[in-house]
Order: sequence, then C-alpha cells, then structure tokens
Amino acid sequence: MSNRPLAAAGRLVPLLRAGLIAGIVIAAAAYPLVALTGLGAKATAHAVEQKTRVLKTALPAETSYVYAPDGKTVLTMFYEEYRQYTKLSDMSPNIQQAIVAAEDSRFYQHHGVDPKGVARAFVANARSGGSQGASTLTMQYVRMALRDSATTPKEVQEATQQTSVRKIKEMRMALDLEKELSKEQIMERYLNSAYFGHRAYGIYAASEIFFSKTPKDLTPVEAATLAGLVKSPSEYDPADSDQKEATGRRNYVLDRMSQLGYLSPDSAAAAKSEPIRLKLTTPPHDCAAVAEKYNSWGFACDYLKNWWSAQPAFGATRMERMDNLRRGGYRIVLSLDPKIQEAAEKNVGAKEGTGSPFANGIVVSEPGTGRVKAMAVNRTYSLDLSENPPSSNPEAGPKVKANYPNTVAPLLGGGDLAGYQAGSTFKMFPMLAALDSGMTLSTSFNAPYRYRSAVYDGWSPSNASAAMTGQQTMWSGFGKSVNTYFVWLEEKVGAERAVRLAEQLGLRWRTDVDRDHASPAKASKWGAFTLGVSDATPLEMANAYAAIAADGRYCEAIPVQAIMNRDGTPTTYATPGGIHREVAKPRCRQVVSADAARAATDAARCPTGDTPARGSCGGWSTADSVRGTVGRPVAGKTGTTDSTRSAWFVGYTPELAAASFISDPDNPFNAVGDGQSQIPIAAVAETLRDGLKGTPTRQFTPPSDAIVG
Repeated sequence: MSNRPLAAAGRLVPLLRAGLIAGIVIAAAAYPLVALTGLGAKATAHAVEQKTRVLKTALPAETSYVYAPDGKTVLTMFYEEYRQYTKLSDMSPNIQQAIVAAEDSRFYQHHGVDPKGVARAFVANARSGGSQGASTLTMQYVRMALRDSATTPKEVQEATQQTSVRKIKEMRMALDLEKELSKEQIMERYLNSAYFGHRAYGIYAASEIFFSKTPKDLTPVEAATLAGLVKSPSEYDPADSDQKEATGRRNYVLDRMSQLGYLSPDSAAAAKSEPIRLKLTTPPHDCAAVAEKYNSWGFACDYLKNWWSAQPAFGATRMERMDNLRRGGYRIVLSLDPKIQEAAEKNVGAKEGTGSPFANGIVVSEPGTGRVKAMAVNRTYSLDLSENPPSSNPEAGPKVKANYPNTVAPLLGGGDLAGYQAGSTFKMFPMLAALDSGMTLSTSFNAPYRYRSAVYDGWSPSNASAAMTGQQTMWSGFGKSVNTYFVWLEEKVGAERAVRLAEQLGLRWRTDVDRDHASPAKASKWGAFTLGVSDATPLEMANAYAAIAADGRYCEAIPVQAIMNRDGTPTTYATPGGIHREVAKPRCRQVVSADAARAATDAARCPTGDTPARGSCGGWSTADSVRGTVGRPVAGKTGTTDSTRSAWFVGYTPELAAASFISDPDNPFNAVGDGQSQIPIAAVAETLRDGLKGTPTRQFTPPSDAIVG
C-alpha cells in the first residue's frame, strides 16, 4: 500500500502546530474534492467572517414557559426543541469533563481545530475509505449554531451536509471563533446546543428528561451516560429495554475520564459496575398538556396562542410568530385570577354539566386594562374526541363528532369561530352612541307594541310583551328591553354610527352576512343591529362592556400580565411613532366620553334590579335578581334571540365585567328554550359575587346633570 497519504499528513501537522490559520490547507489535502470546487480563501473569507460574527451572538432555540399568575407555577411549555439555557456555573463539573472525554479530549489544548485529530482521521480514512470526522467540540458547536440560526432550508442543508466545502468553512470558523470566545464560553454554548435524544436539546433538558434533576446535580455515572449520547442518541438510548449499547458507551466515557485524570481508576471501576438508573420525565408541551388540576385553563392557553399569533411584536407573519413562541425562550405569565377563575368554573354549567350539547361559558375582563381574569365553559379541554357523541347538526353527518364533553374549540372567543347571536345585549351600542352624540337619558318615546320603520324600508319589529307598550326613556327602555324604543333610538342616532362604535369597542364581523350588513354601503340600513342579530363572542362582549365600566376607555383584550425575554427583560414592541412599549402592558384608548359611559351605566343598572343614581327604571326589569346576588352596585343587560336559540347576560361592576352565554355551538337552530335563559344570568351574578368576595365595595360615578336631561 502507498505511504504517500501518511507522508503528506506528517508534513502538514507541524505546519498547523506552527500556528498557520489555514485549516483549509489540511482540509484540502485530506479532502481532495476541494481542489475541484474552485474554492479559494479569498472567495470565502467574507462569508466566513460574517458567519463567525453571527456565531458569537447566536443563541439556540429555547423553550417558552407559561406560568400561572404567581409567576412560579408552570402551566405548560411551548417548544420545537425542549431546551432551557443554563450557565456553565450551574452545571456539574462532571458533565463538562464527561463531554470532553467523550468528544474532544484535547479541547483545552487546541485552538478550534485539532491537528492530531485531523491527521489521525485522514490516515484512518485513507486506509479504510471511511469518513472519520475529527470534529472538535468547537467545530461541532459551529455546525449546531449554523443549523440553529438558519432561516431557510438551504441554510440548514449547507450547515449539515457532508461535503468538503462545509468541513473547510467549519474549520475556518472554529479557528476564528476561538479568538473571540473563551473555552468556557464555547463549552457552555456547546452543552446548551447538543442533542441528547428524546427531544432533549441541551444539558438542562437531558438532565430533566433522563434523570429528573438539574445539570448541577449530575453524578459522574449520569454525566457519562448523557455525554455518551451525543455521538448517536438513538443507538445509545438508555431508555431502551436493552441497555447494552448505552452501558458500553457510558463505560467507554468513564474509562476516558479516568485516562484524562478526571476520575481515579477505582472510582471509574466502581462507576462502571453500576447499572444505569433512569428517572424519566416527559415535559408538558402545548395547551393540551396543561395539568388536570388546571384543565379549564387550557381554554385561556389556547386564547394566548391565538392572541400571540396576531401580535406583530413576535414576527411579520403568523408562522414566524408561532415559531418564535416555540423557540424564543419567553417567560409568559397569564392574566387569569385564580380566585375569579375558580368562581367561573364553579358557576358555569352547574345545571348543564359537560354532557350537554348546550355550551354555557363565561369570560371575565378587567375594566381599565382589558386583562382577561377568567375563561370557563362546561367542557373538558382535550384533543380526545373519541367518546364524544355525533354532532347535533343534522347536516354534519354521523361521523362528525359533537363539541362535548371534550373539545379544544375556542368556544369563548379569541379564535376563528364566529360566536353566537347576542340578542338585546347589543342595545348598549346604539344607546351609548346616542349619549355620546349629545342625546340625554331622559330621551322619551311612546313605544308601540309594533313599530313600522320608514328609515329601514318598512321593517316592523315588535316587543316581546305588550306590557312594554308606552312612554319609555333610556332607563326604562333598557331595563325592560323594549325593542321598538331602541329601533326608534337607533334611527335617531344612525345605525352606522352604532355599528362603528361597536367596532371601536372590539367587535369583529366573522360571517359573510355580518360583514355585508356592516359594510359602509349597508350599515345605515342595518336596523336589526340593535336587536343583536350579529354573532359575537363572550370575550368581545365582556371587553366591550368593560370599557363602559372604565368610563368609556376601551382596552384591547389581553391574556397576559407579563412577558419576559430569555434574558429576563420585558418583551417590547415599537409603535408607529417609534416608541418602545411592553407587549404585556394594557393598550387603551378613549372611545366615548366619560359622561356618556357613566350615563349608559346608570341606565344599565335597571336590568339588574339595581337603583340608578338619577332616573326611574319603570317598575320592572329583565334580570332583577342580579343586584341581590352580587350584593353591590351592578349593571348589565340580558339578551335572547328568536325562539331562544341562545341566551346571554353581560354584567359589570366598577372592578369586573363578565359575559356569559348558552347556545349549541354545533347547531345554532337547536334552541336552548326560555327555561334556560336564566343560566347565563346566574353564571355572571354568582361569578361576580364570588370573585369579588372580601374586596371593598366601589360605587359607580353618577352621570352629570347635562346628560340626564
């Protein structure tokens, strides 16, 4: 056999020892293919320099954590690669020594490329025709960092493909990187980037998944087991029923640790005699993994995902934003209040339970911030629909499953479902628009049982009861829910103005019919808008009414109270004016005057059996039990649709606003019936009562004399 390759290697090693930066030279000798590529140092120098700069600052993908409001209780995680970045000081010396023994015994002697290792690999490859790599820890880190920072499939391929060109670039970058980073920094980054199998990326994840402990507590045996996995995570997987390969690899690492002086021969021998003892952990992932104790919080988690995907602060597209959620290492604290959430869970579905086609749900929002304090529905948050009965929608077919008892559908809002017709709860929007335009609470109209509208081309709505006939004001008209009064009032203020105000208060039109009616060309003729023929979600309605409780200041609905970057700083976004604001901070704006909102609240006390500050409710109301249940000043509005296909109640105090509904999400024509209309009223009243228990009672601010009239 020719000895030319061996002689060539012998001449090259001293050159590298002499400090020649041209790792490319030895690569060209060891990989003759390079000569055919026309690759020159000058042609690649700029690209290599740029990538080296990226590697200095590149951080691997990191798990994002979702916490309960205490900021400590982990509800779930989002990750593409399960990883938590860990400082070297928080790692046991055992794992640092084991990884050196397993992968690069001369790590602390070379400068990124190991001349001996390259020569050894070259000789072995020349003799056997193999492809021994000779990659140092630094070179391996370069490869992982290039892969992790890749933004296109092409970049991923270039970072991992088995070619001479890649190897040369890798060597050059490793040499350059070691001029910029210390060995300790490279070791830290390596151990946070390496893949150990079982979706464990980085040493924190590996320690937790295999041994249910932190990297700081790893023993030599455990460290050697993990270090042995890097070479081939599947081949040496200790979780396999047969641990023969894993044990052999671990023992090899222990022997190398002994040879390098990290372990005494006796300690290594004792360690090798031990079996591999695992304590496996499966980290939760996504909303379906929320612990059973917090199952109902899964709906809020799902809302968080939908909200996140719409925030420009996290990327230019929905895909990019969700990718950042799974890779960005955020610390997300939900806004749910455990006390209010518990009250909501207890008070929804008390009569229906999870085994009903009728969904009874509630959302509670905080006036002045828009933070969601509770989301609950009589459903189990689960992906498993196997035990669900067929859908109640006759057009769905027998193979389509119903949404109960299990579902992950966003029945409470925040997703792509249209919602449910909200009935007379929409009367708030023309009343608020009228008050904000200068009309007074005392605006009076002799409301007939049936009213023929000239504005709406002869449309003739009627009241639910003949007892509503007669002279009405905003107080009595709202308290009794007099349809003909509000159709007349909407004519006076203009339907389009009411529609646009609803939009400013957060409502969105999700069906073709609603979008058509709300369009600029047709909104002025949408007379039935005040009767709540449009679909809405409880999230939207709770937040819209919360703005009225906050003196007309609307705040966007938000599911978080804090979002922190991986470095612990608050996550921010840039406004159109270039101002950086925290993503988790309330985003509020004044939509109507404070006096108009206070006047609307005064009228909205009538439906609940409360006493307004200035006017008369006319003797009776649609939900007069609410005030007695809540036990403090409260305002709100009932809403039912034709044939009581759905029923609603939206109520609020100065501290909280809550919206509850009951309807069949699968089949809107499956009427809940008049007997069920009290369920949302009770759910809101009891949730406000329980959620505010023990807190000081606050009063509504009365409207001014000018707006009372």
